[in-house]
Amino acid sequence: MALTGTFNKILDGKRRLAIPKRLKEELVNKEFTQIYIAPGTESSLLLFSEKGFEQQAQRLKEYSRNGPEAAQYLRLYYSRAEKVEVDSQGRICIPERLAELASLEAKEEVVLIGVQDHAEIWSSTRWNSYLNNHGPHFDEMAAQAFGQMPW
Repeated sequence: MALTGTFNKILDGKRRLAIPKRLKEELVNKEFTQIYIAPGTESSLLLFSEKGFEQQAQRLKEYSRNGPEAAQYLRLYYSRAEKVEVDSQGRICIPERLAELASLEAKEEVVLIGVQDHAEIWSSTRWNSYLNNHGPHFDEMAAQAFGQMPW
């Protein structure tokens, strides 16, 4: 099932974040109670289920021979990615170094978005800026990315 939606949440004083039920149902199950947090682009963080992270690793493996830039990216990506436990209340604790990378502050609003096969965590300020900069160009982006739309 594709992950969708936008959810505003507060990061608590211990950098814990409650995962919305709709996202949690797709990211964790009784067998796998851990998820992966990895660095994303534009100072966001990526959330993957265990299976989703393995699928992402397979996609990235295809690029591993694309020269020194790919090797540098993979080194930074995997060295920062981390597996975290989802607690009994459906929360994850964002590691300090990843919170810093994404400019996430304790007791401040963050935005979780569903993006097909993963979720992203953004600082509210950065997400609003992204929407303001890119939202008005939605139709143009669709045409450039996909050409003639089937609908």
